[in-house]
Amino acid sequence: MSTVNFLAQEKIWFDKPRYDEAERRFYERMNVCFHGFLFRRVLHSCCVLLTLYGSGPVSLVVDDLRAALSKLECRVTVLEKSPAAANPASLKEEDDEDDDDIDLFGSDDDEEAEKLKEQRLKEYAEKKAKKPTLIAKSSILLDVKPWDDETDMAKLEECVRSVQADGLLWGTSKLVPVGYGIKKLQIACVVEDDKVGTDMLEEEITKFEDYVQSVDVAAFNKI
Repeated sequence: MSTVNFLAQEKIWFDKPRYDEAERRFYERMNVCFHGFLFRRVLHSCCVLLTLYGSGPVSLVVDDLRAALSKLECRVTVLEKSPAAANPASLKEEDDEDDDDIDLFGSDDDEEAEKLKEQRLKEYAEKKAKKPTLIAKSSILLDVKPWDDETDMAKLEECVRSVQADGLLWGTSKLVPVGYGIKKLQIACVVEDDKVGTDMLEEEITKFEDYVQSVDVAAFNKI
């Protein structure tokens, strides 16, 4: 899950500090207004006393109260001109703009994730294409039998090795006694399974019918 989607699902009040500041300024103005109201009441009372009893200590108190009231009025004027007194509609517009900046659906993140996925798939395909393909091979041991004991075994082996094909590699060979002075040629080879099979080898070798009586598969192993 992307960071934007996670934050969108959380119950977070992003604008809380701004509203706290507005609330503080509101109560500060209310406090100033309340004190101004008290000062006016006290000043009014002192003026009444001054009227009743004349000048004296009361007049000094009245002068002090008038000075304090003047300061309060100046402070109220400053607060009214501060940003806290801005139109609530403008605050709402700012909130709407901030909300527009937050993409709840994370479209940008989805696009980046999709591009990253495509790039990784492409890299994987290229890596797989460069990897060499495994070729299935088999090791075959053939028994090639002659007609009789007078057959030229060297010539017979020469004929067998003359069989050539793509994916065929001849290996070692030896003569194995069969009986009555007859020997068979036992020869090994390695073949690629998709290109060469035992049927093809038997067919090609038995074409030398002057030397070869039969061909048998003595062993067959996958490599």
